[in-house]
Amino acid sequence: MRNLKKFFLATILLLSINTLSVYSADTPYFIDFKFILNESNAGKKAQTFLKEKLEKGFASIKKTELEISSEEKKIIQQKKLISSEEYKKKVTELRKKVSELQKKRSILLESVAKQRTFARNELLKNLNPIIKEYMNQKKIRMVLDKKSLLLADENLDITKDIMKVLNKNLKSIKLN
Repeated sequence: MRNLKKFFLATILLLSINTLSVYSADTPYFIDFKFILNESNAGKKAQTFLKEKLEKGFASIKKTELEISSEEKKIIQQKKLISSEEYKKKVTELRKKVSELQKKRSILLESVAKQRTFARNELLKNLNPIIKEYMNQKKIRMVLDKKSLLLADENLDITKDIMKVLNKNLKSIKLN
């Protein structure tokens, strides 16, 4: 009878340990990708680079806008002093400059958007193998992005662990 009790206790113990290990392997963990984009070393450097590029571009555009505005005032002042053909010619030239400025602005914005997308994709490309390796080490079967979650236990957040590895492996992203 004692052997039977020991057998049942051992079986129950093994089943509970097996159940716990299966439960922990099936628990989905999450990562805050937005946080990694904004706070990782490579992400911060890329954002700083893009912000500076945008600011320099807008400063150049603002300077050109001021020049065009000044030129417009001069043309308006000269309206009565010059012939109508000369006036129309100057207005046409001014409109071309405004059109070129608008193109320059859209090219700048498009360029920064493309580089931002490239940086995001590069970061993700470098992040995926790190997450896969982490999943293999910790026997995790599923990792979700935090933005897809409504509510979760903070103990399931692996963002900081992943970011430490990413910061070691990826110092910066080349955007030039």
